[in-house]
Amino acid sequence: MPDTKVEGSGDCGNSPKNKLAQDIAVGLETGGLSAELLADDVVWQRADGKEIEGAEAVLAALDRVKAPKLVKVDHAISHGKVGAANGISTGRDGKARGFAHVIGFTSTSAKKVAVIRSYEAG
Repeated sequence: MPDTKVEGSGDCGNSPKNKLAQDIAVGLETGGLSAELLADDVVWQRADGKEIEGAEAVLAALDRVKAPKLVKVDHAISHGKVGAANGISTGRDGKARGFAHVIGFTSTSAKKVAVIRSYEAG
């Protein structure tokens, strides 16, 4: 996988859960999401309308993601069992698109991802 430059949000400061939301969003954008973060029955509702169920299926879909040149995270936030991050992903062809990922965790400790809802703007 080609290197992707990541410009993180200033929202992560002293919040490990905000940083985790950012890391998950970057993983979704680059295809580099850790399997350890996914609940076995995770559901990914992608921006293209497809719904992918199960950790293995999500990881297989991420294997097909083409890593962009740049991922710039504007904001990463979390509260309770929910986290979210948004920003701009710039492909190797120079085209930029906006993204937002809303992440539902299995618990407030945010050890495993239960659901992901992804959005994009061209």
